[in-house]
Amino acid sequence: MNVDLAGRTALVTGGGGGIGRACALRLAAAGATVVVVDRNVEAAKQVAAEAGGRAEGVDLADPAAVDALDADVDIVVNNAGLQHVAPLQDFPVERFEYIQRVMVEAPFLLIRRALPHMYARGWGRIVNISSVHGLRASPYKAAYVSAKHALEGLSKVVALEGAAHGVTANCINPAYVRTALVESQIADQSTAHGIPESEVIEKIMLARAAVKRLIEPEEVAELLAYLCSPPAGFLTGASIALDGGWTAN
Repeated sequence: MNVDLAGRTALVTGGGGGIGRACALRLAAAGATVVVVDRNVEAAKQVAAEAGGRAEGVDLADPAAVDALDADVDIVVNNAGLQHVAPLQDFPVERFEYIQRVMVEAPFLLIRRALPHMYARGWGRIVNISSVHGLRASPYKAAYVSAKHALEGLSKVVALEGAAHGVTANCINPAYVRTALVESQIADQSTAHGIPESEVIEKIMLARAAVKRLIEPEEVAELLAYLCSPPAGFLTGASIALDGGWTAN
């Protein structure tokens, strides 16, 4: 769709690849100046070069590094995330804590710092790349499911507080997207479920979906573009399942 974001600045976390890269490029195509944030600074620089924006190499688990980012932005896309697959009794505590810092605390800090700028301009868009796992649970993903559920709650609070200031906050809830994160899970899921890797996509990842394919990152980015458009100004506090019918079960 045709979206004009000229004069807007967008910050995209986890922008060095996958969904984040697609989002950064889509926002740039709409005319926004894009800040690409990623722990992998070289990947961030590459995407920033493609988008005509700038790159920031930041580990979002470090609150001080997050607070050092320029928060005078009109659009915040909280996309960065990671996965760890293990039975709950074996789940490493330090890994659980790290995932919460990256996927819950960092979005909170970024939103908290960006809101004054958005309020002053009377316009802002917070788009949180959540997951079907923000709406449903799966075994062996305690940290990821917990983090995504927390992000859902945070998004709704921001929607309620920001409405009077022209700021919307929404979650996009994809099922399995064709990204490096998903590909890396295949071996872990194979071990956890005791099935060959060749069966993981069909029997685990797509078992509940009506549309039997992985989602492309660009499909997520197009929904993001809509959420930043004028027709979406009344849409806030929502969780939009982009899941091929996964949550219809």
